[in-house]
Amino acid sequence: MEQVRREHSLLDTSGGSEDIGGVRKWLVLANVAVGTFMANLDGSIANVGLPTISESFHVPLASVQWVVTAYLLTICALLPTVGKLSDLLGRGRLYNLGFALFAIGSALCAVSGSVGMLIGMRVVQAVGASFLMANGQGLVATTFGPRERGRALGMIGTTVSLGTLSGPAFGGLLIEHFGWPAIFWVNVPIGAVAFFAGWRILPRERGGGREPFDLVGAGMFAVGITALLFAVSGAEGRGWTSWPTLGGIGASLLVLVLFYLREVHIPHPMLDFSLYRIRMFSTGSAAAFLSFVSLFCVNVMMPFFIQTVMHQSPAVTGYVMAANPVVMAVTAPLAGWLSDRIGPYVLTTGGLTLNALGFVALNMLSPEVSPWVVAGHLAVFGLGQGLFQSPNNSSIMGSVPRSKVGLAGGLNALTRNLGMVFGISLSVSLFTYRLGVLSGATDAGPGDIGPVEAGGVVQPSPEVFMGAMHTVFWAAAVTCVLGAVVSSLRGGRRTAGGSAKTAE
Repeated sequence: MEQVRREHSLLDTSGGSEDIGGVRKWLVLANVAVGTFMANLDGSIANVGLPTISESFHVPLASVQWVVTAYLLTICALLPTVGKLSDLLGRGRLYNLGFALFAIGSALCAVSGSVGMLIGMRVVQAVGASFLMANGQGLVATTFGPRERGRALGMIGTTVSLGTLSGPAFGGLLIEHFGWPAIFWVNVPIGAVAFFAGWRILPRERGGGREPFDLVGAGMFAVGITALLFAVSGAEGRGWTSWPTLGGIGASLLVLVLFYLREVHIPHPMLDFSLYRIRMFSTGSAAAFLSFVSLFCVNVMMPFFIQTVMHQSPAVTGYVMAANPVVMAVTAPLAGWLSDRIGPYVLTTGGLTLNALGFVALNMLSPEVSPWVVAGHLAVFGLGQGLFQSPNNSSIMGSVPRSKVGLAGGLNALTRNLGMVFGISLSVSLFTYRLGVLSGATDAGPGDIGPVEAGGVVQPSPEVFMGAMHTVFWAAAVTCVLGAVVSSLRGGRRTAGGSAKTAE
């Protein structure tokens, strides 16, 4: 903590930014935006291809689901480690290496001859994605000064959401016209061009020190977080009170506690927990986690509502769901620009409050509602998330010392991915529980969620479906309110650049 206090944070105007010319810094931003979009797109684009991949390799969906799960678990396990390495070795070099690994992994995914090879190559792809995710925000935060950082990070926030939310629609088009390998081939030329462009324009700083890397700590964190996410992601199928779930969560928490005890007692930890003593960093991270938990309740439930209850086609579902990322794409850069002038407090707290009201409004929809009305409701979340994410990212990244920016970027990306995983598990678990209660069934499971009857699963009535969905959305609304309360505790006053002054 003493080191954190002694070093300049990026919020201080004296902290400066990298000596990069006016045009070049925007080229750096464009390069980072491409990598951020690709890494987040591939976290969701494979979902729509699972049925086709399952049929192609003649394996059940339970097995092919690992095509998605392996990607997300690998990223979460590596993000803080890669962030720490970038602080030691240099962000630009590792970020560009991410492009190469991602493109190579994508090509190998596309030519996979078995589902086992495909899953293995998704791990390679995820290693590259972790290099991109962990370093992208740090590159932008150190390239732009305090007066422009919020707007720049706002654009990166836009690409995060566009990549995450547009995956199903984009993947559906590629698979329909070119087959499932196309969702991986599309990354290869883009990744190759971005790699060579990054080689020319990205800063090649060597990092900040010669301190030893905590390999044991990195391994403990990877084991603990992977076991935790594996247990949580499977809880809706096995049950939250089953021994595999409880045992997995208990064992993973034990490993993570031992990891914490180790890290706070060694001179050069892999994860510097003193960052969480910076109020703006800790409250911003907590608010971001709660934000993504609630956001993915929408992403999971609304496609099923539109197709199952409203009886709309998958194409219409894609158009309606696009309202969220489209509005956010417009709002996030404007919110980032505004946060550079008035600070993050009002925008972040107001954005989460708006999302809470959006969940209340969703619970008032009827089965006969027009798709345009649903799109309007989802646009509210695009507005709220846009107001929240850019200023929140700016305040998180701007509150840390320059030597910790890589680690902070990795932790910020990890927080986002953890929120996604927990949001999916929360929504599916709560929905299936309420579905069983409302329908009088005692064995309702995830298979009950679907637009068509399959495998003997009885389609729930619209009333039962909506009753269960309302429970999920009320829980999500409460989550948003908690996030707004946490966000309001970040403290801070405006500096000359409009950013908030770090409060500890």
